[in-house]
Amino acid sequence: MNAFPASEPLAALAAQAPRWTEQLAAIVPPESTQQAAGYPSLFVLVVLGSLVPVVPTGALVSSAAAVAFHHTAPFSLLLVFLVASAAAFLGDLGLYWLGARGVRSKNGSRWLERLRERSAPERLEQARTRLEEHGVQVLVLSRLVPAGRIPIMLACLLAKQPVRWFARGDLPACLAWAATYQLIGILGGSLFSEPWQGVAAAVGLTVLLSAAPAAWRRIRKPHDRTS
Repeated sequence: MNAFPASEPLAALAAQAPRWTEQLAAIVPPESTQQAAGYPSLFVLVVLGSLVPVVPTGALVSSAAAVAFHHTAPFSLLLVFLVASAAAFLGDLGLYWLGARGVRSKNGSRWLERLRERSAPERLEQARTRLEEHGVQVLVLSRLVPAGRIPIMLACLLAKQPVRWFARGDLPACLAWAATYQLIGILGGSLFSEPWQGVAAAVGLTVLLSAAPAAWRRIRKPHDRTS
């Protein structure tokens, strides 16, 4: 009598494992296919995230950079940078143009109203002060600071700055933003051998950086009240 009757099915499964691995590898799309679908998706999502400021566009860029870090194609990281910066710039210009229409209209617009809703009065006042002191240069910093883009954009709109003026400052801001989050993705991708691990690390770093300013403001509020 066989003392280990269950070993035969296990052996059969082990013998079929290489064939299943080959089948799974065939299902996973090749690198060229991933890139062909990934870059347009990144562009669309970053544009939408710029128009509707609820999509974590920074995490998207960091994730794409972490995956591109493991690609063999020589220009993968450069393409991520160009696609992300162009999409952010286009989305910002679109949102500013829609907001400018509301400023010129007597009845306003829903886009301008949404910008007002996402800008606390004290942060809007700070943005206006910084805009008066530093001019167009403040746009670069506002793109890098989490939740800093909308108050500065609204301050520019209420100051009735033209779209061309805004574009002049927003272009270097989008380039700096894309480069910053791409570096975060490269850092995450370099820490691990598997792309998905790099993506997880990049998203974690992005979320941590995004939450830091809000956490700092909450820590300072009790101190400000007592002082």
